[in-house]
Parts: sequence; C-alpha cells; structure tokens
Amino acid sequence: MSDGTTHTERMPALYIGHGAPPLLDDPAWSGQLAAWAADLPRPRAILIVSAHWESAPVSLSASGAPLVYDFGGFDAKYYRMTYETPDATELARRIEAMMPAGEPVHQHASRGLDHGAWVPLKIMYPDADVPVLQMSLPTHDPVRLMALGERLRPLRDEGVLIIGSGFLTHGLPFLTEWRIDAAVPGWSADFDAWAGEAMARGDVDALASYKSQAPGMPYAHPTVEHYTPLFVTLGAASTPDEPGIQVIDGFWMGLSKRSLQVA
Repeated sequence: MSDGTTHTERMPALYIGHGAPPLLDDPAWSGQLAAWAADLPRPRAILIVSAHWESAPVSLSASGAPLVYDFGGFDAKYYRMTYETPDATELARRIEAMMPAGEPVHQHASRGLDHGAWVPLKIMYPDADVPVLQMSLPTHDPVRLMALGERLRPLRDEGVLIIGSGFLTHGLPFLTEWRIDAAVPGWSADFDAWAGEAMARGDVDALASYKSQAPGMPYAHPTVEHYTPLFVTLGAASTPDEPGIQVIDGFWMGLSKRSLQVA
C-alpha cells in the first residue's frame, strides 16, 4: 500500500491486553499504552485482530462503520464514544491480494471496530488519524494463526502496525472481585509467570502447547480467544522464536496485562 511517500522503517508487531471500557479511565494502564505508542514509529495504517471477532473465513471490517459496543453493564458514556478513523479500503484490498486462492477473504459491509480494537486504540492513537482495519480471528489453532501472521508480515515493511488484541489471562467466570486493584488469583499469576518466561526464551512451541503445559489452565482461559491472537503477532515476527520485548506487565482486575512487541 502507498500514500505517495516511502516508508523505510519496518513496523514492529504487538500483542496487547485490551482491557474493557473502564480502561479509558485508568491513568496507570492507559499511561503505559500511550507511552508505548509514542515510542513506536508512526504507522501508516493499523491492522488489528481482536478476541471479540471470531469468524471464518478471514473477515475484514468496513471503513466508516459505527463502533461495535460489545459489552454490557458499564456507564452509558461508553456507548456514546466514537473513533472515526481514515478510510482503510486500500489496506483491505492489499490483504485480499495476499491471501491464497483457496482462502477467501470476506469484506464485511457494515461491521465496525469492536472494543478489543477501539478501546486501546483510543488511548494509543487518540487523534484517530491513522487508518484502522480489523481482521477476524478465523481459528484458535496456533499453527494456522502463525501461518496467517507470516502471510501478513510483509505489511510491516509498508508501514502497517499489526496488533493481536486479547488478554494474557481472562478467567472472568472465576473472578471474585470486580475492582481494578483486585487481588490476583493464583491461576492468573501462575499462567502469567509461565507465559512471561516462555516469551523471554522465545519458546513458541511452549506457548503453543499452553493447554497441556501452562499452569492455571483452564481457569486462566476457560475459552481461548483472548490468548490466541498472540500467535498472529508471533507469526508476523521477523524471527518468531527470537524473544520480543515485554513492554507492559502487571495485573488489572486480577488479570494479566502482559503485552509483547516483536521485531
């Protein structure tokens, strides 16, 4: 893709915790996300894969469509929020062209960004001046998601910031407190420590074997859609088994906000 200028700096790829709408009012974590974005090269566009859109075949959001308010029980102000970004049709066409003939891409006519995309991006790029395209999560198979990320990897040389958006632990049914500073459950702390150590080793095989190797399962992920976007990010890495930078760690509502940047 091109905007008439030459982009010479390869963008990194990220795996981030996206929180929930109240993240927008949390000065600590939102400050970490804002500082991280400020340290990154300026993206020409953003491609984000969120835990909250599970759909096969690969589907792409519609530029200009209203936000998806896929949450309940929060203050009414969050349902009035907007995030109107520039048109990302060119990026959508580029992605369609990158996919194999046997793996069609569905261009959704009316779906906008869900909260796994717009909540963190409102913090990271508050001016909404970067085109954003959301891609669905078509599978939870780490091997297939790594292959998808590898196909998308060339976009990084075209100024596209690739983001997998989830939550490193997400055992909502097992939380006993609903406060930002809630105590960290043992299953969340154990899974977080295990994943952090595996990331530090660049141990993709261990990360992919989380169901059998990770402590804290299945409580950390009774469903796995908040973990598996990690493998799109790892697949998009220049060298997937090279350790990335764990930019953010710690916990929010007892859940791990550990986030990763890969070169």
